[in-house]
Amino acid sequence: MIVYRNATIEDIPKIEELQKTYHISTISEEDKPDGFVTTLFTHEQFKDLIESEQGVALACDGDRVVGYAMAASWEFWSKWPLFQYMISDLPNSEYLGEKLDIINSYQYGPICIHKEYRGTEVLPNLFDFSREQMSKRYPILITFINHINPRSYKAHVEKLGLDVIKNFQFNNNNYYELGYDTSKKIKL
Repeated sequence: MIVYRNATIEDIPKIEELQKTYHISTISEEDKPDGFVTTLFTHEQFKDLIESEQGVALACDGDRVVGYAMAASWEFWSKWPLFQYMISDLPNSEYLGEKLDIINSYQYGPICIHKEYRGTEVLPNLFDFSREQMSKRYPILITFINHINPRSYKAHVEKLGLDVIKNFQFNNNNYYELGYDTSKKIKL
């Protein structure tokens, strides 16, 4: 049985192991077409995300971490250049009739699920667990997906029901910006 919960500091080595397996810089070529993560976190960044934001949701099968989803305030993400760009662009975006800002929205992702658990209930349940945690603080979830990651796009738009807000470019990459109403449980 899969258990969904917030990560603790003790979980970091298992989260790092999953990240290494599916990060764009370390993923095997055979696994790359099935999706990957592009944001690389250090041990200290995981620790900060867990302690300051309670921002790592886990899917656990027994003692094994089989998935993680990250979510945090824009302030947390503001150390990274891509997120700095997204923060500066928030006022140029509207979602659910609201002009976006750092008060009414947060950044969700990356999410990473072990390949043995893809196509199961893990993605929707992990997403919903993370969404529910953050819904207490923010009405709008914002995320982005690289155009070269069609599996992630399909999973988030077709399976989870996120809305494409717009496309944007950063550092010679093309991205979709997506949004979701955190008050709505996803339809399974």
